Amino acid sequence: MEASLVLGPMVRHVDGDTAAIWVETARAGEVAVRLPGRDGQAVWRAPTFCVHGHHYALVEVTGLRPGERTAYDVLVDDQVVWPAEDDPFPPPALATSPPEGPLRLAFGSCRTSVPHDAVHHLTHGVDALRTYGLALSAGEPGPLGVAPDLLLLLGDQVYADSTSEAMQEFIASRRSLQEEPGEELADFEEYAHLYSLAWTEPPLRWLFSWLPSLMIFDDHDIRDDWNTSQAWREEMARTSWWHGRVVAGLGSYWVYQHLGNLSVQARAQDPLWVELRRRQAERPGEEVDLTGAVDDFAARADRDPLSYRWSYTHPLGSSHLVVVDSRAARRLDPRRRAMLDSSEMAWLDEQLTGDVEHLVVATSLPYLLPPGIHHLEAWNEAVVAGAWGARWRRPGEWLRQEFDLEHWAAFNDSFEQVAAMVTEVAEGRRGSAPASVLFLSGDVHRSYVTEVERAGASRIRQLVCSPIRNPMPRVLRAVFAVFAHGVARPVGAVLARSAKVPAPPLRWHGVAGPWFDNNIAVLDIEGEDLRTVWLAGRVVPGLSDDEPELSVVADVELDLPPVGAAQGPAVAHVHPEVGARRWIRRAVPLGATALVVAGMLWHRSRR
Repeated sequence: MEASLVLGPMVRHVDGDTAAIWVETARAGEVAVRLPGRDGQAVWRAPTFCVHGHHYALVEVTGLRPGERTAYDVLVDDQVVWPAEDDPFPPPALATSPPEGPLRLAFGSCRTSVPHDAVHHLTHGVDALRTYGLALSAGEPGPLGVAPDLLLLLGDQVYADSTSEAMQEFIASRRSLQEEPGEELADFEEYAHLYSLAWTEPPLRWLFSWLPSLMIFDDHDIRDDWNTSQAWREEMARTSWWHGRVVAGLGSYWVYQHLGNLSVQARAQDPLWVELRRRQAERPGEEVDLTGAVDDFAARADRDPLSYRWSYTHPLGSSHLVVVDSRAARRLDPRRRAMLDSSEMAWLDEQLTGDVEHLVVATSLPYLLPPGIHHLEAWNEAVVAGAWGARWRRPGEWLRQEFDLEHWAAFNDSFEQVAAMVTEVAEGRRGSAPASVLFLSGDVHRSYVTEVERAGASRIRQLVCSPIRNPMPRVLRAVFAVFAHGVARPVGAVLARSAKVPAPPLRWHGVAGPWFDNNIAVLDIEGEDLRTVWLAGRVVPGLSDDEPELSVVADVELDLPPVGAAQGPAVAHVHPEVGARRWIRRAVPLGATALVVAGMLWHRSRR
């Protein structure tokens, strides 16, 4: 019977009294979630729907109690399919959100799906998320002593453009790898197989069945550098395969990731979900084939970003989480470039308010890069726009795509708009000031903490956790670290001024990091106190390669003054003392030439 469940169960959006359970099944049928110990075996049901021959269901469980953890079963056509009788992991459970703190949020990004053996540990490192799942299932949550309440995955959940040997074997069984797009994904069927490879690992499957999760895409979920610029989109449009790829990528993202991000209320307004429920009501007892509607929706969302919003919000006890789409909502007209189009920016403006303990903004791309890199990206945007004359536009575009110069700094107007918003929040001009405004991000294959320098009590900080499993090659780490620190800041500022880029409205500095390990971060919010631990997997000599133990990369306590108090210097207590800055200083003489060469190699290695 277990074989009838292809993927899942995955606990997705959870609040104080509802939970969404997502599954993929092997056949059409009715999926039920049962709470055996509650009210005479309470049961919630949903029929499957079909997309490109695959069967899915999302069961909305309602009437739960805040802060309660309850064991559950999953049934397909009244047959128990989860948990399996011989499952070595603890029973799956629904955990609703606590009404107040403390609250713990695990987050990270960039995870490749390759085997967990000695060979792939050398090339890809130990999978931090899988290790964390193993530790939690064994009752070992790490230095915080308790399990998180929520898992937030900040992009590159799957790599559609850089495929594993197993994925390539599947592609080769359907079409020639010598034909475009070669080893990259081409259609929904290949995306479905990629998600299966990514999420069927037993420790991960248990983790997703036990820990509520939210997600947002980054570029590799679709393709490297997705929507970097108008020139990039025009280049993709000239291929024979891009349209099919982006339709499959966005359609599968809605099915596998986005649908579960939504609350019951938000889902009831989602156009695809509304269409699904309409068809189900018209043909009760029949499985609805949503293939055409999903494909049309995805094509429209790509063609007209204003037609759909991928961003969403989520309550975090007395704090608030805003998850921002920093990929699909871009406006790429060179004369009016924006990270977020006008509708999306207006929506974000509405969400960034005070009257919360902490305002948490999640965006796959870091809002605050190291200042030297920020200046470089802002300079590059200006050069491509013509600040150095027409002859520099093409080389500038080459630099933009070759070195991934596409973060918030490369959309300077958007950066300044958001800076004004969060400053108003921190100054108490949008409701009472929170203790902090936190940006959570991934993407850059290194982890760090930065803080905005300001006089008010509310802190503005950037926390980055990347990668979960896709490390930057060691030979390149020092080079990137050099470019992010030391002389890079003044040199970058000079370049930016030469292109008439205005000085950033914020000034910030590094507080802790960088760390380059595969890791998963856990943010602990207890009142005004903040603590974040970065956790990694470590293979223990003498034990199996696929049974790593949890290790601490960094444990960072961030001091917060009482709201209303004068803000003193940022204080971060880092345990253990990593000593990153020491080897950064030693690496400075590597120089700009090494940076260019290494950056090109790194970029090509990602492709």
